[in-house]
Amino acid sequence: MNIPLKEDLQILIYNYSAVILPSVIAIVVAVLFRWYLKGAERRKGDIPGKLGFPFLGETFSFLAATNSTKGYLKPMADAVGKKSLLTVPLEIHRRIRRLLSDPFSMNSMSKFVPKFDRELCERLKRKENEGKSFKVLDFTMKVAFDGICDMLASITDASTLEQLGSDITAVADAMLSFPIMIPGSRYYKGMKARKRVMETFMTIITKRRNGEEAPDDFLQSMLKRDSHPPNEKLEDEEILDNLLTLIIAGQSTTAAAIMWSVKFLDDNRDVQDRLREEQLSILRNKSAGDLLKYEDLMGMSYGSKVVKETLRMSNVLLWYPRVALEDCSIEGKFKFEN
Repeated sequence: MNIPLKEDLQILIYNYSAVILPSVIAIVVAVLFRWYLKGAERRKGDIPGKLGFPFLGETFSFLAATNSTKGYLKPMADAVGKKSLLTVPLEIHRRIRRLLSDPFSMNSMSKFVPKFDRELCERLKRKENEGKSFKVLDFTMKVAFDGICDMLASITDASTLEQLGSDITAVADAMLSFPIMIPGSRYYKGMKARKRVMETFMTIITKRRNGEEAPDDFLQSMLKRDSHPPNEKLEDEEILDNLLTLIIAGQSTTAAAIMWSVKFLDDNRDVQDRLREEQLSILRNKSAGDLLKYEDLMGMSYGSKVVKETLRMSNVLLWYPRVALEDCSIEGKFKFEN
């Protein structure tokens, strides 16, 4: 009696295997997917986020988040370079930061105020003449990028800026990607783009060392240290990696800060009116066509408060993942393990 049943079962499985196997797989996938979605239904007080897949959890994210020397995600460290301020050990970080800070003194940066004022006014005028709406973040990202490239390395050529903008965007995208060199992946494209950016910067440096050009900017101040002792100058790799780092970091934070200020000023019309009146009062004391100067900025007491309040209320870091170097907790509730 058992034998026929066993044979019947074998025949049934054989005849319907094409249906049974996919069905079983579908059921298993459905159960696992439901389990994964339940990870989003966290208890009150838990850290937001999903638990990942059963058994696997967030293994793939963990593999992508291989530690660099300072706890940054591996793709982020690869993108900005081994000698970037973001990735070097503490002692080297202190030396590089000290050497980089001199060109960013207020006296050094004051000469860029009228230049940036003129460029911003021209772009806003073009937008007004077009009569079309535009996304504030896209606009400020472009303005900030061009301004930073000009301030750091006097790069103003439109075609060069366009190529650099495309490549540096690819590098920034790679900073949050899975770190594996597969053609077509974000990480692969970002690493190839980084190589082109480094070649562009190195071409500029070579021209300056050959005496073909010597504009007064951040890069030139670094190259003037070539004859200094090792601890008082930057190696070429340190210059290249930190040029890229400053552009990526400066562009996104500046653009985000401007975007948030526009948003908050639109939400608070009384503040907007008071800020506008302060700006108009400065304009009344200037001749037609005069650009803003550093002294004008120092006279914007209310404008300074608006900027500080914007930075207090918003996060100008559009993304900023980190890896815990040590086990820690927040308010004794949320625990993070190395």
